[in-house]
Amino acid sequence: GVGEIARRVRGQLEKWGERTGSRVVRKDEGADPASVAYDGWMAARATDAHLLMVDTAGRLHNKRELMDELSKVKRVLEKQAGELDEVLLVLDATTGQNGVQQARAFLDAVNVTGLVLTKLDGSSKGGIVAAVQRDLDLPVKLVGVGEGVDDLAPFDPDAFVDGLFADLGSAV
Repeated sequence: GVGEIARRVRGQLEKWGERTGSRVVRKDEGADPASVAYDGWMAARATDAHLLMVDTAGRLHNKRELMDELSKVKRVLEKQAGELDEVLLVLDATTGQNGVQQARAFLDAVNVTGLVLTKLDGSSKGGIVAAVQRDLDLPVKLVGVGEGVDDLAPFDPDAFVDGLFADLGSAV
């Protein structure tokens, strides 16, 4: 169920924290997400960290209470830190049109500043790039092209377009 999924996500975050040498701040299952974000901010401030990343995985865009929690997380962080530099939404590039609906809901809840697209291999699966850009005017900032530490890269629109046309050429 949901508890098992939450445990797996926490385990993944802790594993990635170890791999990258990053501190992971967490609380027990069921803790208020805004409280966890606040603790993360306090820990980052106490150690003069240059970056605080808050992962709010599991937010379903069609669940109002979860989106309200997300808005609260942002308000708590802004009260402590001021305006946030970035609010990035991570989307699976294979989600298609549903990704646009998700992005719209998150944009409404927390004013998303950009996207991170995972599973983007340059193929037509990446059509979400054009749809989100056209419908929501949200820039794609980063792309995930694998599962390694170095597999998150800045989005290169020229390389993406070249990849789309290369795929079209092989299909003709």
